[in-house]
Amino acid sequence: MIFHPLLLALTVASGLSSFLVLYASSFAVQILRRWDPGSGSELQLRLERKTYLISTLLAFLFTAELLSLFLFIYTADTLHPLFVGAMCAAGTLHVNAWGYPTLLLKTANFILAGLWLILNAADIRGYDYPLIRKKYAFLLAIAPLILAETVFQTLYFLGLRPDITTSCCSTLFGAAAGSRIADLASLPVQPMKVATGLSLALTLAAGLHVLWRKRGAVLFAVLSGVNLVVSLLAVLSFLSIYIYELPSHHCPFCILQRAYAFIGYPIYVAVLGAGICGLGVGLLNPVRRVESLAAVVPAFQRKLAVAAVVFLLVFAAIVVYELAVSNLILP
Repeated sequence: MIFHPLLLALTVASGLSSFLVLYASSFAVQILRRWDPGSGSELQLRLERKTYLISTLLAFLFTAELLSLFLFIYTADTLHPLFVGAMCAAGTLHVNAWGYPTLLLKTANFILAGLWLILNAADIRGYDYPLIRKKYAFLLAIAPLILAETVFQTLYFLGLRPDITTSCCSTLFGAAAGSRIADLASLPVQPMKVATGLSLALTLAAGLHVLWRKRGAVLFAVLSGVNLVVSLLAVLSFLSIYIYELPSHHCPFCILQRAYAFIGYPIYVAVLGAGICGLGVGLLNPVRRVESLAAVVPAFQRKLAVAAVVFLLVFAAIVVYELAVSNLILP
């Protein structure tokens, strides 16, 4: 195992997250079984006092989960010089069988954590905790994934040894790799450009419709989810090669390096931010008629829609700029 401050920080943070999630999950079970806002019992009063503390801790926990994804990728990139064959985070994550599963879990938990934070933000705006059962049921659904992330990350870190020879990103994402991720990287460029432009246009139009007409929240959420997937495929299939100006270099990690002005970070923040905010608009739609939320949820949805539209425009601007300034010319 390699000893590094960032590995230690991620390990401690992940272990603490798992402990807090387990503790909060035991409280969630009590909420689902015993919560009764119409009761003045001692148990109900105790639950009401405790839920404020637990919700605050979870808000910090899930905010840290958002940061953890980027810290994990940054750490993997930082460590790549220690492994023969690695040129970026792609090689470091390929050192053992747990690297990419950990990344996938962290990405899924990033999205779920963002949605939980949105649900919690709406709940605390209501005077009677109207969404408390929903957000704690959601927590119980997320908890196994958080625990699995801790286990996978720990196994990945324990398997990091400097004597291991790994593969470079060109090998992992090249057409000759024969893997599913290589197949996705090899998606035809021109159709993917059209699909990305169409996805962005439809999602932006749906977001503006939500803002102007105050309708179509569910459609916007569906399109945001689709656009999230399409945008990530766009980075892998064509945006990366225009940034590198190499038709065979599809690595989604090298764009996070200084040589490319760290452009990968705003790209991924924009893609993930647009996805979470757009999905959040739809997540809140069923509760907008709850009495204690009727005055606040529509305004909150509009703020999320504005944020989603801004993220979409940022991503679109980056795509247009990189395609315009790139010296890569494809037949």
